[in-house]
This record gives sequence, structure tokens and C-alpha cells, in this order.
Amino acid sequence: MTLTDQLTVTRTTPRRKVLISGAGIAGPALAYWLNRYGYAVTVVEKAGAPRSGGYPVDVRGTALEVVRRMGILPRLRESHIDLRRLTFLEGDGREVALLHPHTVTGGVAGRDLEVRRGDLTDALCTAVRDDVEFLFNDSIDTFDQSGHGVDVTFRGGSRRTFDMVFGADGMHSRTRDMLFGPEEQFHHYLGYCFAVFTMRNTFGLSHETVMWNAPGRAAALYAVGDDEVHAFLNFAQPEPPFGAIPDLRAQRDLVATVFEDAGWEVPGMLAALRDADDVFFDAVSQIRMPRWSSGRVALVGDAAWAPSFLTGQGTSLALVGAYMLAGSLADRDHATGFAAYEHSTREFVTMNQALIGNGGATLFPTTPQSLKERNDRLRNLSAMPAEEGRPAHSALTLPEFTPMS
Repeated sequence: MTLTDQLTVTRTTPRRKVLISGAGIAGPALAYWLNRYGYAVTVVEKAGAPRSGGYPVDVRGTALEVVRRMGILPRLRESHIDLRRLTFLEGDGREVALLHPHTVTGGVAGRDLEVRRGDLTDALCTAVRDDVEFLFNDSIDTFDQSGHGVDVTFRGGSRRTFDMVFGADGMHSRTRDMLFGPEEQFHHYLGYCFAVFTMRNTFGLSHETVMWNAPGRAAALYAVGDDEVHAFLNFAQPEPPFGAIPDLRAQRDLVATVFEDAGWEVPGMLAALRDADDVFFDAVSQIRMPRWSSGRVALVGDAAWAPSFLTGQGTSLALVGAYMLAGSLADRDHATGFAAYEHSTREFVTMNQALIGNGGATLFPTTPQSLKERNDRLRNLSAMPAEEGRPAHSALTLPEFTPMS
């Protein structure tokens, strides 16, 4: 075959069509890499636009190499939040310890990134918006894999067929429900609930976090800049309050009841919670699944393995997982590609999910004795103990993938 014949075949061979549900972090990252490997990509998102704002997220370890290869690392460096202080307080408001945040998180100054979630989402969507089709204000209603593709019906009424479908639609993934069944069988509750929202910065805080603790309860004010703060309320709860999760009024009532006698700045935070229009409430949980795909449909990010914020690795795992999934499909069909994706990525995910062993005990002690012991450790802490061997967030070396010819 001559070079001209090869180019003709390349131009006339139809691109494989794929659908991604979710335009958060894993979705646009997956779209970027699949487009690079020759796929025709559509992203469907129930919101009306990419979500702006949001709480700060970390990009660490292997994920830094993903965003470097995407070409968005310089932009994210410009958006980096330079958090300078982390202050822990007693229940009566007295200071326990003032530390650099990396002392507690194990982060690497000058290398790891912390950015507003919306800044990362915007960078990802900007990187693909000219090459990928976005369908906002819509979502998957049903899909059927009985044929040679995936027949999808959208909530808006349209129908289309794709070669593959990917669920990147978060911890409470509808794609996962349709593929594998109810969330409860994969949902591993870690014993806490939380609410996060923004409020006016009337505290004089700047580039710092102040955290108040009482047994089983924590409140924090996170000042990214000078104008507003991210307010955070976390509490131990024996059973996950599934009834409150979809009901904003029930969420506010539950949080107000738990914190009704709390001191420090908590009364003002509860007042702000009543009027906040950006409240995010959820149980602190992980998603653990024996497999991440079935047929021509696969899951990525929190839909497959939500590690919880206690690990600090939700965003990084989403970025790395998207890279590994797309790369595994670069020169394979869906069956062998999905198998390669799970084989190459699962150990990394499992290692990072295991980081919860440190996070909850350090930040949110549930008894007076454990809180006292935690505070004593903080007073004597100059740095987190070094991990033996390679840190979990850097435990995967990214392979180079070759697109299908």
C-alpha cells in the first residue's frame, strides 16, 4: 500500500464515537485524551455549563505529570492557592498549634498544586472545547448494549448510538446504577458527614485555614483570598443520613442540630448556612467496586472509586484514571482496553484509598481522649512522618501510549 493509499484509508475510516457522562474533572480529562487518540467524543452534563467556583482541590504526585502532558500545568500554576497557615483550636477557641499546611498533608512545597475546583474544570474544558461536543442541560436516561454499540436515550428526548459510554458522573453516579445496580452495594461509609459553603470573610483571614474541634465535630474557615471563606462543618454520624442527602432543608436542619451548642465562630457559620446558595452536603464515604466496566460501558473517577476527601486524592485519582483509561483504549478494542485499564490502575487506586487510615484520626477525633492525644501530637509536630518507600500519590509512573493507526 502506498503512502497515498494509507492516508486515504485514515481519512475515510470512521472515528469511533464515545459518550462521556459528566463534565466535572474526570470527564473533560478523559475527553481530552480520547480525542487525542482519534475518538469522536461527546460529553453530556446535567448542569447548564461547566461549574465555576467550588472548594479548593489538590493536584499531587502522578497527577502533576498528567496535567503537564495536557499542557495546562502553567495555567494551573498561575491559579495555585498559596496556603500559608493552618491553625488548630481547642473547643473553647484557644490555639492548639499553628503549622504550615504541608506539615499535616505531607505535600511538597513548590511542586504540589492547590487550586479552586472551578479553575481546574475551566482549564480542562478549555483544552477540549474546540474538539469535543458538549451537551449541557441533559443527561443519559437509558442505555442498551444489546447490539453492536450502546444505544442511548437522553433525558431531552434524543437518541444516539455510541461505540462506548463512560460514567464520569461522581460518587452518586447514575451510570453506575444503570450498569451495576444500586449504590448501597458499593458505598462504604466512613462515619462522618460534612457541609461546605462560602460566606463573607469578616474574620481577617487570608491564605490560611483555621480549624476548631470538639469530640466528633469540626468547623473550619478556609480563606483562599481576602473576600470570602469556604466554611466547612464536619461531624461524626453512626449511620449515613441518606434521607437528608437529596433534601437541602433536611441537610441544614441536621447540621444545625448537631452544632447547636458549639462555640467559636460556629453560630455565625450556621446563620450563613441558612442563606447560602452553594451548599454541598454529603456523607464521607468511598466507592469500592470489584470491576469498573461491563460490556461497552466503563466508569472513571469518583463513579468508580471515590476515595473521600480524607485522602486528599480524589482530584488526582480522577486525572490519572482518565489518562490510564484513554491510553488503554488507544490501540485496543473495548474489551481488552477495559481489562488493561483495570489491571494497570487498580493497585494505584487501592493504595490511595488506604490513606483514609491517617486522615480521619488526625483531623476529626471522635472522643475526648483521642482529641487530647491528637492535640498533643500537633503541639510536638514539625513534619509528618515520612512514608516508607514511594508515597501513594506518586506510586504510578505514567506510561506512554501510542494511538491506534
